[in-house]
Amino acid sequence: MLKPRTNFAHLALMTMVVSVSLSAAAQQGAKPKGAKKPKPTPAASAAPTPSPSPAAAEPAGTSPGAPATPAPGGAAGVDDPAVRMRGLEERVNDLKEKIFRSKARLMLLRETVLSGSIAGAKATLVHENLMGSNFVLESASYSLDGAPVFNKVDSEGDLADRERIELFTGSIVPGNHNMAVNLVYRGSGFGVFSYLKGYKFKIRSSYAFTAEEGKVTTVKVVAYEKGGITTDLQDRPAIRYDVDVKTESSDAPAPAAAAAK
Repeated sequence: MLKPRTNFAHLALMTMVVSVSLSAAAQQGAKPKGAKKPKPTPAASAAPTPSPSPAAAEPAGTSPGAPATPAPGGAAGVDDPAVRMRGLEERVNDLKEKIFRSKARLMLLRETVLSGSIAGAKATLVHENLMGSNFVLESASYSLDGAPVFNKVDSEGDLADRERIELFTGSIVPGNHNMAVNLVYRGSGFGVFSYLKGYKFKIRSSYAFTAEEGKVTTVKVVAYEKGGITTDLQDRPAIRYDVDVKTESSDAPAPAAAAAK
């Protein structure tokens, strides 16, 4: 009879433990009165929405989508045809001014050389006419370095009857120079050569010479008839250049002591 009493006590003890456990669980799960349900908090990694910066905002007074006005002097100004045309006109005017100044300096140099204001070398240009009576000189034109030094048309024989004409004498810049010659002859044949009256013979030539420092250079232009008796008259008119160079002091008279010796 002792054994059943022990089982009953054990069962009562187990029942008490279970009831205590259920009571504790009920107390933990009960909600306190007045408590509010917590709201979910946003994730800490979520970035705040950025607000538009003032620099990105459109300028006041402009409508959205309107084209931007180009700044003055920018790329649009360079590509403007009117601007480019003004630039070209300025460059052309500058070139014209440079050309004008160069021509003025050249003319001044020519006047200085031909007037003899530059010393150092001297030149003498001479025309000599050795043509026969079948050829009459109608006109003669000479130039030195592009500047005219003699230009004359025959009038009543004042040109054709002169055998020697001094064209130029004076100081000249030492160095290379060029002389241009233009002669016009008229045929004046008679007898079997009367056909020459209808002919004109033009002689054009140029000659380069060097003027040396401290010396006098004489260039003689000689018009003559080349060939011989068998040469046709229309082939005879020609010119040649005789050049003589001597020191300037040779024209001065020799000293008395030197002459005595």
